[in-house]
Amino acid sequence: MSLSVRIFLVYFIFVSLSGYFILNTVLEEIKPGVRQSTEETLVDTANLLAEILREPVKNGTLQTSDFTQTLAAYGRRKLQAKIWGIDKTVVNHRIYVTDKNGIVILDSTHSAVGQDYSHWNDVYLTLQGKYGARSTAEIPGDFASSIMYIAAPIMDGDEIIGVVSVAKPNRSMQPFIDRSRNRLTILGSIIIAIGLLAGILFSWWLAAELRRLRKYALAVSAGQRAVLPESKIASGELNQLASALESMRIELDGKAYIERYVQTLAHELKSPLAGIRAAAELLQSPMLEEQRQRFINNIDAESIRMQQLIERLLNLALVEQQQELHERKEIVIKPLWDELIEAQSARILQHDLHCENMIAKDVVITGETFLLRQAFANLLENALDFTPDGGRICIFAERDGNHQKIIIENQGEPIPDFAFARLTERFYSLPRPATGKKSTGLGLNFVQEVAALHNAKLQLRNTDTGVVAVISFY
Repeated sequence: MSLSVRIFLVYFIFVSLSGYFILNTVLEEIKPGVRQSTEETLVDTANLLAEILREPVKNGTLQTSDFTQTLAAYGRRKLQAKIWGIDKTVVNHRIYVTDKNGIVILDSTHSAVGQDYSHWNDVYLTLQGKYGARSTAEIPGDFASSIMYIAAPIMDGDEIIGVVSVAKPNRSMQPFIDRSRNRLTILGSIIIAIGLLAGILFSWWLAAELRRLRKYALAVSAGQRAVLPESKIASGELNQLASALESMRIELDGKAYIERYVQTLAHELKSPLAGIRAAAELLQSPMLEEQRQRFINNIDAESIRMQQLIERLLNLALVEQQQELHERKEIVIKPLWDELIEAQSARILQHDLHCENMIAKDVVITGETFLLRQAFANLLENALDFTPDGGRICIFAERDGNHQKIIIENQGEPIPDFAFARLTERFYSLPRPATGKKSTGLGLNFVQEVAALHNAKLQLRNTDTGVVAVISFY
């Protein structure tokens, strides 16, 4: 299991549990909260009525007063209230009054007049000078049918002369409780979903950063060209790790690269140095002038070979160490090839070759001019080496969708099948048809490195009349 998946799982469990407990706690608090608010309103109402009813109860005129008709009219009222999206059309308060002995003397429902309510908590506690309240189910065993009763004492000085109770069914509060619960459930679910989505995005982003670092580290360990990805993390451990990897790569690459090239250079210089030394020893002995001139020519040829080897190794080392293009710009290709062909004009004329640049004037490639010139020069030199006298070399461009191809086609002997796999291998070279000698074997390797820097691909194949080299720029 990857690190990012583990982080997300921990985050998921934390957010889910936290969201569940918080949401559950809030939902559980809605019901008592609504009832507490209702109870507080009922307390105010009961105490207001206690003050209004004091004189009628004291004088014993409650049954004959206008209050009975007022209660009846109050119960018949039709409401058109819309409270937070919930319609209220009827009055659902019940009001009853008892005397100082707990006997009901007035009931808005006319169902309990004359009954002894002194055993009910609202009346019983109030008559004792305490806070009187109760909640009683209208239907035994059905909690949803419970009714809240709040009582207030009717006072005559310091004496309690009666009790007024105001009742409200809990089911009248249930729509508000359900509405609040539904809204909180939806909003809570949305918040949890957003939190989980943020966790997914963060895990994906972190995994992407780690994959880029891993890909970079694997490329470095495999000896491939690798560019340190620009991390989206401005600071922190991942950025420090990326910097540490880059520093380590630079140090290791530098040491390994120098060691490899010193060994390569030493190995490749052994043969020409041995030839020069042998020729120098022979020149110290008496010999014919013709032989002397031949050994001098050998020394000159081997010296040139050493110089070419060193120059090409240095160019190749420069390209291999370069992880990305330093200068990227649009390059018109036709004039560049015209310059390369002109530079080889003496050799082309000497061997009676026909070299034609058929690239259109509007063909443009984005890249680094110096590197492309060097790569194209190597391809042209290869074509010249393997084209027989009087042969033809053609350079042209093709467009294949989003790909721009530069093609160098030359007449000559086909490439042997066994050599295809090694053509771009360093120091591997086929003998030239004209002289039978091999080159440094660094030209095509250099071209391949330049192509990789330009996100391009080098391909070589045989045709009916010769060989084609293609660089496809993507």
